[in-house]
Amino acid sequence: MARLGRNRYGKAGVRLVKVDRRTERHELRDLTVAVALQGDFVAAHMSGDNARILPTDTMKNSVYGLALEQLTGPIEEFGAFLAAHFMAAAPITAARIRMQEHLWRRIALQGEEHGHSFVKNGAEVRTARIAATRSRVQVSAGIRGLNLLKTTNSGFVGYLKDSFTTLPETTDRIFATTLNAEWVYEAGEIDYDRQWASARQAIEEVFAQHGSLSVQHTLYAMGEAVLQSCAPVTRVRFALPNQHHLLVDLARFGMENRNQIFVATREPYGLIEAEVLRE
Repeated sequence: MARLGRNRYGKAGVRLVKVDRRTERHELRDLTVAVALQGDFVAAHMSGDNARILPTDTMKNSVYGLALEQLTGPIEEFGAFLAAHFMAAAPITAARIRMQEHLWRRIALQGEEHGHSFVKNGAEVRTARIAATRSRVQVSAGIRGLNLLKTTNSGFVGYLKDSFTTLPETTDRIFATTLNAEWVYEAGEIDYDRQWASARQAIEEVFAQHGSLSVQHTLYAMGEAVLQSCAPVTRVRFALPNQHHLLVDLARFGMENRNQIFVATREPYGLIEAEVLRE
């Protein structure tokens, strides 16, 4: 005997590019969208009855079709609209929309921004996640792939040591990470673009200015700063891989390395994760 447990299905990896051509200064939006629906899908799993299944191809087409008129502002608003659209289907009890916005900036020519030419901002993406049920909608936003590095004002001393410890203590090291962060908004009217920009700025400013005694130390300071600068945010989660830069031994070549030459390693890496909540 068996029974069906929790389940959902949807369409992931929906690539959507929208160009607003209403003026000579074109606006470019570049999104990756994922839709996941929950509901009464027992019959589909148990007996192959698809009467309650909305095809995932329909979900994809819905994203494209609705973007034509509805993708005019923050991705959080478009995600909430998509969630409400799918919740209108009778058997749907919950809808989850995940979005990544791939960030482009305008190319500057002789100091002037070009009207229709862009360059991509590296690996960084803006994210949004909408979780909707019949009784509530929760909106989260964030950043993925934000590359940060500072060459000093970071150290790591006084840690636990045992017979396998070889890491030397240091009060001056490179601190590099590719930051992922997500924060949750309380319900209400929110200027999502302004709040996202404020959170990102707070993260960058803390990273640059904080006297870091560990990755954990700076992570918590970033969380405090986001909560302080963004009143609608109730909590923020971080994942910070510690991308190690190891001092190269030049003594074997008769040279002294005064904290100048490093090898950047990809793996293995430290991974520090935590959530900072508003009291």
